[in-house]
Amino acid sequence: MGSTRQDYSVFGKFNFERNPVGIKFLLNKPDGLEQTDKVMPICRMFMEVQKSSPFYAGKNNFSCVDRVLLGMTDSDPTMESGQIGFKEKIYQEARANSRIYNHVCKIPKGTVRYVAFSSIDKLTFDPDLLIITAKPSDAEILFRALSYSTGKPLTSKITPVLSCAWIIVYPYITGELNYTVTGIGYGIRMQKILPEGLFLISVPYDLIPMLINNLNEMEWILPMTALSEKERKEYSLKIMDEIQHEYLTSK
Repeated sequence: MGSTRQDYSVFGKFNFERNPVGIKFLLNKPDGLEQTDKVMPICRMFMEVQKSSPFYAGKNNFSCVDRVLLGMTDSDPTMESGQIGFKEKIYQEARANSRIYNHVCKIPKGTVRYVAFSSIDKLTFDPDLLIITAKPSDAEILFRALSYSTGKPLTSKITPVLSCAWIIVYPYITGELNYTVTGIGYGIRMQKILPEGLFLISVPYDLIPMLINNLNEMEWILPMTALSEKERKEYSLKIMDEIQHEYLTSK
Protein backbone atom coordinates (compact mmCIF):
# COMPACT_ATOMS: atom_id res chain seq x y z
CA MET A 1 0.00 0.00 0.00
CA GLY A 2 2.99 2.31 0.31
CA SER A 3 4.91 3.51 3.35
CA THR A 4 4.14 4.95 6.78
CA ARG A 5 4.64 8.51 7.97
CA GLN A 6 5.61 7.49 11.49
CA ASP A 7 8.65 5.70 12.90
CA TYR A 8 7.23 2.92 15.08
CA SER A 9 10.60 1.58 16.23
CA VAL A 10 10.12 2.89 19.79
CA PHE A 11 7.58 0.12 20.37
CA GLY A 12 10.43 -2.34 19.93
CA LYS A 13 11.66 -1.27 23.38
CA PHE A 14 8.69 -3.07 24.88
CA ASN A 15 8.88 -6.83 25.20
CA PHE A 16 5.33 -7.35 23.99
CA GLU A 17 4.23 -10.97 23.83
CA ARG A 18 1.76 -9.88 21.14
CA ASN A 19 2.68 -7.26 18.56
CA PRO A 20 0.61 -4.06 18.34
CA VAL A 21 -1.66 -4.10 15.29
CA GLY A 22 -2.51 -1.37 12.80
CA ILE A 23 -5.98 -1.33 11.24
CA LYS A 24 -7.13 0.71 8.26
CA PHE A 25 -10.69 1.15 6.96
CA LEU A 26 -10.96 1.28 3.17
CA LEU A 27 -13.52 2.00 0.51
CA ASN A 28 -11.51 0.21 -2.19
CA LYS A 29 -9.29 -2.87 -2.23
CA PRO A 30 -5.75 -2.09 -1.05
CA ASP A 31 -2.75 -2.64 -3.30
CA GLY A 32 0.01 -4.92 -2.12
CA LEU A 33 -2.03 -6.95 0.36
CA GLU A 34 -3.65 -10.34 0.00
CA GLN A 35 -7.23 -10.93 1.06
CA THR A 36 -7.61 -13.46 3.85
CA ASP A 37 -9.37 -16.68 2.94
CA LYS A 38 -10.66 -17.11 6.49
CA VAL A 39 -14.00 -16.19 8.02
CA MET A 40 -13.88 -14.90 11.58
CA PRO A 41 -14.92 -12.04 13.87
CA ILE A 42 -12.89 -8.84 13.66
CA CYS A 43 -11.55 -9.33 17.21
CA ARG A 44 -9.97 -12.60 16.08
CA MET A 45 -8.57 -10.95 12.95
CA PHE A 46 -6.37 -8.50 14.82
CA MET A 47 -5.09 -11.41 16.90
CA GLU A 48 -4.53 -13.52 13.77
CA VAL A 49 -2.35 -10.90 12.05
CA GLN A 50 0.01 -10.75 15.03
CA LYS A 51 1.51 -14.00 13.78
CA SER A 52 0.92 -13.74 10.04
CA SER A 53 1.61 -11.52 7.06
CA PRO A 54 -0.56 -8.38 6.68
CA PHE A 55 -3.90 -8.99 4.99
CA TYR A 56 -7.23 -7.37 4.28
CA ALA A 57 -10.78 -8.60 4.78
CA GLY A 58 -14.05 -7.94 2.98
CA LYS A 59 -17.68 -8.32 3.97
CA ASN A 60 -17.74 -12.10 3.50
CA ASN A 61 -14.70 -12.58 5.73
CA PHE A 62 -16.46 -11.21 8.81
CA SER A 63 -18.65 -13.55 10.81
CA CYS A 64 -20.19 -11.52 13.58
CA VAL A 65 -22.05 -8.30 14.34
CA ASP A 66 -18.92 -6.51 13.13
CA ARG A 67 -20.44 -6.37 9.62
CA VAL A 68 -23.18 -4.14 11.03
CA LEU A 69 -20.72 -1.98 12.99
CA LEU A 70 -18.54 -1.55 9.89
CA GLY A 71 -21.54 -0.40 7.86
CA MET A 72 -21.34 -3.40 5.54
CA THR A 73 -24.86 -4.66 6.20
CA ASP A 74 -28.09 -3.56 7.85
CA SER A 75 -28.79 -4.22 11.48
CA ASP A 76 -31.22 -6.95 12.51
CA PRO A 77 -34.18 -5.36 14.34
CA THR A 78 -34.39 -8.33 16.72
CA MET A 79 -30.83 -7.57 17.82
CA GLU A 80 -31.40 -3.86 18.44
CA SER A 81 -34.66 -4.66 20.21
CA GLY A 82 -32.53 -6.08 23.01
CA GLN A 83 -34.11 -9.53 22.95
CA ILE A 84 -30.79 -11.34 22.63
CA GLY A 85 -29.20 -9.82 25.72
CA PHE A 86 -32.42 -10.41 27.67
CA LYS A 87 -32.81 -14.05 26.58
CA GLU A 88 -29.15 -14.72 27.31
CA LYS A 89 -29.64 -13.21 30.81
CA ILE A 90 -27.01 -10.52 30.30
CA TYR A 91 -29.56 -7.76 30.88
CA GLN A 92 -32.58 -7.58 33.20
CA GLU A 93 -34.96 -6.67 30.39
CA ALA A 94 -34.77 -6.15 26.64
CA ARG A 95 -35.08 -2.40 27.16
CA ALA A 96 -31.70 -2.33 28.97
CA ASN A 97 -29.95 -4.21 26.18
CA SER A 98 -31.71 -2.09 23.56
CA ARG A 99 -30.43 1.12 25.14
CA ILE A 100 -26.80 0.36 24.33
CA TYR A 101 -27.54 0.82 20.62
CA ASN A 102 -28.13 4.51 21.29
CA HIS A 103 -24.48 4.75 22.35
CA VAL A 104 -22.65 2.25 20.16
CA CYS A 105 -20.91 3.84 17.16
CA LYS A 106 -21.38 2.50 13.64
CA ILE A 107 -19.50 3.43 10.49
CA PRO A 108 -21.84 4.98 7.88
CA LYS A 109 -23.22 2.30 5.60
CA GLY A 110 -21.21 1.58 2.46
CA THR A 111 -18.26 3.81 3.34
CA VAL A 112 -16.04 0.88 4.38
CA ARG A 113 -15.88 -2.18 2.14
CA TYR A 114 -12.51 -3.54 3.23
CA VAL A 115 -10.37 -3.53 6.37
CA ALA A 116 -6.59 -3.93 6.33
CA PHE A 117 -4.65 -5.49 9.20
CA SER A 118 -0.92 -5.54 9.92
CA SER A 119 1.34 -6.10 12.90
CA ILE A 120 3.32 -2.97 13.70
CA ASP A 121 6.63 -4.41 12.48
CA LYS A 122 5.20 -5.05 8.99
CA LEU A 123 3.17 -1.89 8.44
CA THR A 124 3.04 -0.57 4.89
CA PHE A 125 0.20 1.89 5.54
CA ASP A 126 -0.71 4.61 8.03
CA PRO A 127 -3.21 2.94 10.33
CA ASP A 128 -6.50 4.48 11.38
CA LEU A 129 -6.15 2.61 14.66
CA LEU A 130 -3.27 1.17 16.61
CA ILE A 131 -4.42 -1.61 18.94
CA ILE A 132 -1.97 -2.58 21.66
CA THR A 133 -2.25 -5.68 23.82
CA ALA A 134 -0.28 -5.03 27.00
CA LYS A 135 0.32 -6.42 30.45
CA PRO A 136 -0.31 -3.90 33.27
CA SER A 137 3.34 -2.84 33.67
CA ASP A 138 3.56 -1.96 29.96
CA ALA A 139 0.11 -0.36 30.01
CA GLU A 140 1.30 1.98 32.78
CA ILE A 141 4.02 3.34 30.48
CA LEU A 142 1.61 3.66 27.56
CA PHE A 143 -1.08 5.41 29.61
CA ARG A 144 1.48 7.85 30.99
CA ALA A 145 2.73 8.53 27.47
CA LEU A 146 -0.85 9.21 26.35
CA SER A 147 -1.23 11.98 28.95
CA TYR A 148 2.44 13.04 29.36
CA SER A 149 2.15 16.17 27.21
CA THR A 150 -1.51 17.03 27.84
CA GLY A 151 -2.42 16.02 31.40
CA LYS A 152 -5.82 14.90 30.15
CA PRO A 153 -7.49 12.06 32.08
CA LEU A 154 -7.87 8.72 30.35
CA THR A 155 -11.32 7.18 30.31
CA SER A 156 -12.72 3.86 29.15
CA LYS A 157 -16.09 3.20 27.53
CA ILE A 158 -17.26 -0.38 27.32
CA THR A 159 -20.32 -2.60 27.59
CA PRO A 160 -20.39 -6.33 28.42
CA VAL A 161 -21.36 -7.03 24.81
CA LEU A 162 -20.12 -5.54 21.52
CA SER A 163 -16.57 -4.96 22.76
CA CYS A 164 -15.48 -4.65 19.12
CA ALA A 165 -17.69 -1.57 18.77
CA TRP A 166 -15.86 0.16 21.60
CA ILE A 167 -12.34 -0.95 20.79
CA ILE A 168 -12.48 -0.63 17.00
CA VAL A 169 -15.31 1.61 15.80
CA TYR A 170 -15.67 4.11 18.67
CA PRO A 171 -12.04 5.39 18.59
CA TYR A 172 -12.11 5.63 14.80
CA ILE A 173 -15.35 7.63 14.72
CA THR A 174 -14.69 9.89 17.71
CA GLY A 175 -10.89 10.24 17.78
CA GLU A 176 -10.97 9.26 21.45
CA LEU A 177 -8.59 6.78 23.01
CA ASN A 178 -10.35 3.75 24.47
CA TYR A 179 -9.30 0.67 26.40
CA THR A 180 -10.62 -2.38 28.17
CA VAL A 181 -9.27 -5.34 30.11
CA THR A 182 -9.56 -8.82 28.66
CA GLY A 183 -12.08 -11.01 30.44
CA ILE A 184 -14.72 -8.28 30.65
CA GLY A 185 -16.15 -8.50 27.12
CA TYR A 186 -17.98 -11.73 26.33
CA GLY A 187 -16.85 -12.09 22.71
CA ILE A 188 -13.12 -12.36 23.39
CA ARG A 189 -13.79 -14.24 26.62
CA MET A 190 -16.01 -16.94 25.07
CA GLN A 191 -13.71 -17.43 22.09
CA LYS A 192 -10.72 -17.71 24.44
CA ILE A 193 -8.73 -15.40 22.16
CA LEU A 194 -6.73 -13.85 25.02
CA PRO A 195 -6.10 -14.64 28.68
CA GLU A 196 -7.71 -12.45 31.31
CA GLY A 197 -6.08 -9.34 32.73
CA LEU A 198 -4.45 -7.82 29.65
CA PHE A 199 -5.13 -4.27 28.52
CA LEU A 200 -6.47 -3.71 25.03
CA ILE A 201 -5.60 -0.11 24.19
CA SER A 202 -7.00 1.42 21.02
CA VAL A 203 -5.25 4.56 19.79
CA PRO A 204 -6.87 6.54 16.93
CA TYR A 205 -4.66 7.98 14.20
CA ASP A 206 -4.81 11.53 15.58
CA LEU A 207 -3.10 10.43 18.81
CA ILE A 208 -0.47 8.10 17.37
CA PRO A 209 2.16 10.83 16.65
CA MET A 210 1.79 12.21 20.19
CA LEU A 211 2.13 8.73 21.69
CA ILE A 212 5.31 8.06 19.72
CA ASN A 213 6.82 11.47 20.52
CA ASN A 214 6.09 11.11 24.23
CA LEU A 215 7.47 7.58 24.40
CA ASN A 216 10.69 8.86 22.81
CA GLU A 217 10.94 11.83 25.19
CA MET A 218 9.84 10.67 28.64
CA GLU A 219 11.58 8.47 31.18
CA TRP A 220 9.92 5.07 31.12
CA ILE A 221 11.03 3.97 34.57
CA LEU A 222 10.41 6.73 37.11
CA PRO A 223 13.15 7.12 39.75
CA MET A 224 10.70 6.85 42.65
CA THR A 225 9.50 3.41 41.51
CA ALA A 226 12.98 1.92 41.92
CA LEU A 227 13.60 3.22 45.45
CA SER A 228 13.02 1.69 48.88
CA GLU A 229 10.41 3.27 51.14
CA LYS A 230 13.11 5.19 53.04
CA GLU A 231 14.79 6.34 49.84
CA ARG A 232 11.42 7.36 48.41
CA LYS A 233 10.69 9.60 51.40
CA GLU A 234 14.12 11.20 51.11
CA TYR A 235 13.63 11.65 47.37
CA SER A 236 10.23 13.31 47.88
CA LEU A 237 11.64 15.65 50.54
CA LYS A 238 14.48 16.61 48.25
CA ILE A 239 12.07 17.41 45.42
CA MET A 240 9.86 19.48 47.73
CA ASP A 241 12.88 21.35 49.08
CA GLU A 242 13.96 22.19 45.53
CA ILE A 243 10.47 23.46 44.67
CA GLN A 244 10.29 25.57 47.82
CA HIS A 245 13.75 27.00 47.18
CA GLU A 246 12.83 27.95 43.62
CA TYR A 247 9.61 29.54 44.84
CA LEU A 248 11.29 31.60 47.56
CA THR A 249 14.22 32.76 45.46
CA SER A 250 11.99 33.86 42.57
CA LYS A 251 10.22 36.58 44.62
